[in-house]
Amino acid sequence: MKQKRHKIREIKKGSIADQLELEAGDFLLCVNGHAIEDVFDYQYLTQEEYLLVLVEKADGEEWELEIEKEFDEDLGITFENGLMDEYRSCCNKCIFCFIDQMPKGMRGTLYFKDDDSRLSFLQGNYVTLTNMKERDIERIIHYNLGPINISVHTTNPVLRRKMLHNRFAGEALKKMERLSSAGIEMNGQIVLCKNVNDGQELERTISDLTAYIPQMKSVSVVPVGLTKYREGLYPLEPFEREDAKKVLSCIHRWQKFCMEKFGIHFVHAGDEWYLLAGEELPKEERYDGYLQLENGVGMITLLRDEFAEALLFTRGDAQLKRHITIATGRLMAPFLEEMAKAAKEKFPGLSVNVIPVRNDFFGERITVSGLLTGRDLIAQLKDRELGEALLLPCNMLRGGEETFLDDLTVSDLKKTLQVRIDIVKSSGQDLLLAMTGKERTDG
Repeated sequence: MKQKRHKIREIKKGSIADQLELEAGDFLLCVNGHAIEDVFDYQYLTQEEYLLVLVEKADGEEWELEIEKEFDEDLGITFENGLMDEYRSCCNKCIFCFIDQMPKGMRGTLYFKDDDSRLSFLQGNYVTLTNMKERDIERIIHYNLGPINISVHTTNPVLRRKMLHNRFAGEALKKMERLSSAGIEMNGQIVLCKNVNDGQELERTISDLTAYIPQMKSVSVVPVGLTKYREGLYPLEPFEREDAKKVLSCIHRWQKFCMEKFGIHFVHAGDEWYLLAGEELPKEERYDGYLQLENGVGMITLLRDEFAEALLFTRGDAQLKRHITIATGRLMAPFLEEMAKAAKEKFPGLSVNVIPVRNDFFGERITVSGLLTGRDLIAQLKDRELGEALLLPCNMLRGGEETFLDDLTVSDLKKTLQVRIDIVKSSGQDLLLAMTGKERTDG
């Protein structure tokens, strides 16, 4: 393998690398004589207690460093490229792909379709397996990596080829057998499309995936997201209430079977199914530890429970006088209203106005807060009385930044709406603190 040079972006203060006087701008060359292909190699090779690390300084001088440390102790290095390699783009043309349903003119990074198994381990991304070569499978097994999150959608090879528009998509399913046989943990995802992979096809897929228990820990079933930008794309239909009831009936039947046979519920419905069907959300114990939160599975139940617990252990304050607004997607609005009402019982002077923001940018069928844009927030909030602060969930923004999907920023909103904006973290306790003003999340 050709030796790669990995540029260091940052050194954590007080870390092993800091003590060795490594600096931003230095290059990592190899560890224990092994070239570093990507972050997998780096994380695996730097676990050991004794390391021989070759570094090239910014001036070209090479340092060979002997390191003794605790097993799995981090060196404290952040690299310019977090993956330490090029990102792999998706080679599929899925009939339900959300990126294909976006309007033109948005920032370029939003149109990049990743299908990189390394991001599955690092960030929880779901991958289709169509991009994985034999060497990738071997490295995962060799490094005993897990869990890997897999976009299954269907276990019918012919249908999967059609849904992913990739002639190798059916064959790629066999990689799950390799991973399962090697003891690699997996989670599965099914994006359900009406009259495509629902009904008997969904029954078949769930049945087939139970064969991978216990290596496969969970499977989520989520409805396809349909924006208004679908001209020229595969003709998909939205699910209606009766459709949602049928999907839930199927999932609940399989949950009962899996619980009796394997001791886990295994297959889980996204929260949207329950709201569409008009059915009660499951209790915490039905989610097997919330393995599919990022897919919107159990997200509402967890937030409600966390909020209720935080409220239970919070002392009331009759002196608190506070008027705030929470802007959110239409999916979460009723539950936030419910939580605001509960908070008011302990804080009589607390006034919380929850505003469900309609998604005009992508279309009204998109109801989650994470896909709201700055322009929709401005358009629907600019003539409202917002009180002393506007609370927004952190999932509206790019990770670690203050930018919305349409490139408007939190500062843009502050300037236009003339109100303080607090970005609220995802836990129920953070929500309560933000409501009461006991802790500010937006300095």
